[in-house]
Parts: sequence; C-alpha cells; structure tokens
Amino acid sequence: MSEYHTPVLLKESVSALSIKPDGVYVDATFGGGGHSRAILEKMSACGRLIAMDQDSDALANAPADGRLILVHSNFRFVHNWLLYNGFEAADGILADLGVSSHQFDTAERGFSFRFDSALDMRMNAGSGKSAADIINTYTEEALERIFREYGELSNSRFAARLVCEKRAEGMIETTSALNAALERATPQAAQHKYLAKVYQALRIEVNDEMKALERFVPMAIKSLREGGILAVITYHSLEDRIVKNALRDAFAAGLMKKVTSKPIVPEEDEIAGNTRARSAKLRVAKRI
Repeated sequence: MSEYHTPVLLKESVSALSIKPDGVYVDATFGGGGHSRAILEKMSACGRLIAMDQDSDALANAPADGRLILVHSNFRFVHNWLLYNGFEAADGILADLGVSSHQFDTAERGFSFRFDSALDMRMNAGSGKSAADIINTYTEEALERIFREYGELSNSRFAARLVCEKRAEGMIETTSALNAALERATPQAAQHKYLAKVYQALRIEVNDEMKALERFVPMAIKSLREGGILAVITYHSLEDRIVKNALRDAFAAGLMKKVTSKPIVPEEDEIAGNTRARSAKLRVAKRI
C-alpha cells in the first residue's frame, strides 16, 4: 500500500465516517487501498464496503476480503453501483480526490513532467482520448481555455500558441516534447510549478475530472441514508470549490448539515512525511 500510495488524512477521514460495524460504506476512490483497509478494520463480518476506482492498477491492490465489493468504474456512478449491488443506501461515503502516487511515479502513465514518456494521463487506460490527442487536435482557443481554467496559467494564451506552433512541425507525443514546446512560456525560476499546472490542466481534461466531481457529490448525497456521512478530500481550489458549493446547496435544501465548521487539514508531521498532503482539505457533512 505504502509503495502504491500513501493515504492522506487517513485517521481523520475514517474517524469522520463514524463507522458502524455492520454498516454499508463506499470508498469511491480506492487507490492504494489505505482508506479501505482502515474502514474494514472497524467493520464486523456483516459490514460491507464497496470500493470503486476507474484505474485497474488500483483494484489490483485489493485484499482478499469477503466484505469488500470491487467496482471498476468512475465514482460519478456511485448511486448506480450501490443499487446494483443490492443496497438502498450507504452509511458513509469517502472520496480522496486527485492522483495517486503510483500514477505520478509510473513513468509510462505520462502523468508527470519528470519522466520522458508518452503523453497519456488516462486514469482508465481503456477510456477515450489521451493527453497527446488533446495536445495535437484541440484548437488553440480550446487549449487556452484548458490551461486557463484547469491550470490557472497567467500566460495561457501564449502557452497554447506555442503548442500549436510546435505541433505544426510534427506531432507532440511525449512529455519531453511538450516540455520543450513550452520552454519559452516556462519561467526559469518556477519551472516545476509551471509545468505542474500544465500537466494538471491536461489531466483534468483527459479524465473529465471536474464534470465527474460535479456529478459525484449530489449522487453521493442521494446515496446516503439518514445520518450517513460524506467525507471528501480535495487537493486544489478547483476541486474544493465544487465540493464546497455542492454542499452549500445541500445545506440550503435541508439535505445535509455540517459536521465540521471548517475543512480539516493535515498536521505538520503528516506534511513532513508526505509532501503531497500539504494542500489537502477534508470536508465532512451528514445526511439529514
């Protein structure tokens, strides 16, 4: 588990679920299975945990446990899969958003600018377009929008123009070719930070992450029984804004109530041991 992915806010998120030993729970983003294992430790033989992930590499980490139901699917379909497996509602749903350490650190997946590899970035390797497809087929205007909205690049128009100029000379198919195409737009003093934003923007577009999240939150709320808990861990402002706004609407509609007044963030010692935890926020709400 630790080699695949180190779970963030593990104790806090599992504690927030207030696990009922014989309850029904959903880990909507299985990843390395850290959160799922912690949930299973608190469950009786009668409890059930549905673990979802669109990445087949993640599901290969699953322990052999009769209480665990594995689902290879995007979490936007959480309500469908809950019903499909014979459950009317769940006692708790957890989602740990973003990218796993395994996805970042496996060069051939193309998630990181640190490695020279094919531009892929698909969380579900069998799904549609790759990052290379986007880079080589989207219009300059579409690329500019992605870089601006999902990467929050201050020079998104310039970056899009450079990509289009470079691909006119030949297909941009690798991470190193994309990095080279953006060299004139990349600040030398903040090279890693800039490229991280570019790759975030492409990854979000490839996996339709924002639309999936916009669909997931209301479906998760719909899937909870009275008193059920929704716990969501976000890693950047785009994700957090969607979750915060969806919960705000649910509060106003009388569907949910706050469990914590402010998002829960990692302690300094967790951040020191796992730098990817530094931007994490855990939001928790209860179905009423």
